[in-house]
Amino acid sequence: MNTLLLHCRPGFENEVCSEISEHAANLQVAGYAKAKASSACAEFVCTEEGGAERLMQAVRFKSLIFPRQWARGVFIVLPETDRISVLLEHLQDFPVCGSVWLEVLDTNEGKELSNFCKKFEVPLRKALGKAGKLVEQSGKPRLLLTFKSGREVFVGLAEANNSAIWPMGIPRLKFPREAPSRSTLKLEEAWHTFIPREEWDERLNGDMTGVDLGAAPGGWTYQLVKRGMLVTAIDNGPMAQSLMDTGLVQHLMADGFTYKPRQPVDWMVCDIVEKPARNAALLETWIGEGLCREAVVNLKLPMKQRYAEVRKLLDRMEAGFAERRIKVSIACKQLYHDREEVTCHLRRLGK
Repeated sequence: MNTLLLHCRPGFENEVCSEISEHAANLQVAGYAKAKASSACAEFVCTEEGGAERLMQAVRFKSLIFPRQWARGVFIVLPETDRISVLLEHLQDFPVCGSVWLEVLDTNEGKELSNFCKKFEVPLRKALGKAGKLVEQSGKPRLLLTFKSGREVFVGLAEANNSAIWPMGIPRLKFPREAPSRSTLKLEEAWHTFIPREEWDERLNGDMTGVDLGAAPGGWTYQLVKRGMLVTAIDNGPMAQSLMDTGLVQHLMADGFTYKPRQPVDWMVCDIVEKPARNAALLETWIGEGLCREAVVNLKLPMKQRYAEVRKLLDRMEAGFAERRIKVSIACKQLYHDREEVTCHLRRLGK
């Protein structure tokens, strides 16, 4: 139970290692991170008793940028038959759990294991319930079983309110046929990730206004329109006619980096392909000058030192808001629908 397993996008294992190592160092939790390239996971092995649990208690999962899911536990080897008996034996010292998720890694090998997990889940649930290890109710930890193969599994624990809201951190969103581009899923996932579902009606509604910088053809504009907002779409390229026909979109052919609204808006969203420092500066200006209340902006990542670059930009924004003496909540995550980028959500607090 002294190892952390962290899921991630393939190719970002080093970023996860850097990020979790920094948190551990700040909390003085002794250990080391390790990962294999393109494995879609990393491990942090704690070298002190109780280190993994202490780390998970002190760090909020939603504050992590590159990990999609995490759990503290141990890898065990399973036989080809009677896997459930072996699992139950290893779970004797585990607490009673309120839920169980069977997970795989985001690799080709992991996808091939999905069918195995679906077939294995029902008999496993029954066995866990019979053994008194699974009582489905809130407040109890979640049992996370990450299968690397049919013969090897990471048996882990995580608090349901301090881990991913979807198995493996991967949302099951359906691409809407009427949306003009698949990028629309980035913003939809951002809504789910950064805004509690019970607050959607308050913070995403038809009485609001929004600006989409670099909007064409309208994938992100579509999400704002879907919530009933009046949207100003800024882009020199053409917008999808279906969006213009709604009567909710004003299309202005202008530069997204120089445009400013005459009146403050509720939302600004931006998915412009540009250097991350420039997009971060744009974000700081819109929030800092009160041009919008909330914003979602993607930061394209450099080829190297990606975590260090993101951390530097977030710290710079935080320092800038402190100088302006305004309170802003800042969140950043590499979403499932992101590629070589991270998504930032900022919300200006108070007046």
